[in-house]
Amino acid sequence: MPVALLALVAALVPQVWHASSRPLTAADRTMVRAAGEYHAGCPVPLRHLRVLAVRHYGFDGKVHTGQLIVNADDVAKLKKVFRGLYKLRFPIRHMRLSDTYGSVSAAPADGDISASFECRQAAASPCTGVANQRTGTWSEHAYGQAIDLNPVENPYVGCGMTRDKTALSYLDRSRHRRGMVTPAVVRLFASVGWGWGGSWAGSTKDYMHFSATGH
Repeated sequence: MPVALLALVAALVPQVWHASSRPLTAADRTMVRAAGEYHAGCPVPLRHLRVLAVRHYGFDGKVHTGQLIVNADDVAKLKKVFRGLYKLRFPIRHMRLSDTYGSVSAAPADGDISASFECRQAAASPCTGVANQRTGTWSEHAYGQAIDLNPVENPYVGCGMTRDKTALSYLDRSRHRRGMVTPAVVRLFASVGWGWGGSWAGSTKDYMHFSATGH
């Protein structure tokens, strides 16, 4: 069979969803530390984290393999969630370890990176009007128990404001566009006990944010 025909057949055959997980390698640990995303005092040791690899649809309509660093206790739950996202054909823009923990110069320029583990404090509401202000409490990301999905399409909002100027057109949640979190996506996370930042009471909403505690 000609090579061109083989390529066409491969493109037409649906790819079976797949996921896997593994402990962090020495190279992974070095990369995470070099990015400033792990340091002394973090609430979870690196040995209790896993690299979760999942197939997902991209904004180009093609199937990609993305990676997240997550808490070992949540791997099975998140596999279920991402299997559901794949069935929904929910598009994810960027989701590779190098996007989150690699060099700044090599990171996607649009900043639309879906990620989980970051050893940091929770970010204060945009209502404060202060950039990079922290709350003094650990973020769920510091435990590997939170995921931010498509942050440009699903911004962190407070008092009608967001710190991400590229996300301004997505403040209007009544006009759905690709990559925006839908009720079906919220139900998938809820099915494993994870809550959504878009359902927080008050004017502060974190539309990208899903976590084990809902915070």
